[in-house]
Amino acid sequence: MQSQVGLLDHLVDLRKTLLRSFAAVAILFLSLVYFARDLYRWLADPLMVHLPAGTSMIATDVGAPFFAPFKLTLMVAVLLAIPFLLHQIWRFIAPGLYKHERRLIAPLLISSSLLFYAGIAFAYYVVLPIAFGFFTSMAPEGVTIATDISSYLDFVLKIFFAFGIAFEIPVAILLMVWSGTVTPAQLRAKRAYVIVIVFIIGMLLTPPDIISQTLLAVPMWILYELGVLLSRFYTKKLEEPAE
Repeated sequence: MQSQVGLLDHLVDLRKTLLRSFAAVAILFLSLVYFARDLYRWLADPLMVHLPAGTSMIATDVGAPFFAPFKLTLMVAVLLAIPFLLHQIWRFIAPGLYKHERRLIAPLLISSSLLFYAGIAFAYYVVLPIAFGFFTSMAPEGVTIATDISSYLDFVLKIFFAFGIAFEIPVAILLMVWSGTVTPAQLRAKRAYVIVIVFIIGMLLTPPDIISQTLLAVPMWILYELGVLLSRFYTKKLEEPAE
């Protein structure tokens, strides 16, 4: 009977967590929907500056001029709500964690949010301008570049999430070391394989050009090395209390 009551309490807490999370996203979306066109204009800037004079983006679908900014606004609301969403997850799982686990998870949630935003910022300010400059410069003579707004949005969101997730590598490494899955020494020994893997991931997650692939693979490798370095110091701190 007590187990059933405990399960019901967890379900009630889960329901509250989901409702609060949905409400946060909805409030942000309603606050931003008025600026939907401005948000899309900001998103299109890395491409627009490289388009030839007299050209612009196009909409091949009737509803695209409305749905593309609407979809972007919803995604921006979700991205801005990530710290709150992670905090809700933390509140839900914290009662079941030990004290030392709480001290670990809280900084990881904060750092994972910052790293995700850093990945998106790197993609917007570094990767997209270089990639679009390369794409437009390679257009054959006589070909007019006219990118569909929906296709452009899907392409950019894919790049954003690819870089945002890739920048989570240090957090993933710390979690693996903390759980005992691997050790820093094992991670250092696999360095050569990791370099190959990150370039394969860059090839799969980015457009088929060497520039985008390299701009994703190199930061992933650097973040891997950073995660290995931090895990070494973190492992040492874990061993001291145990002794």
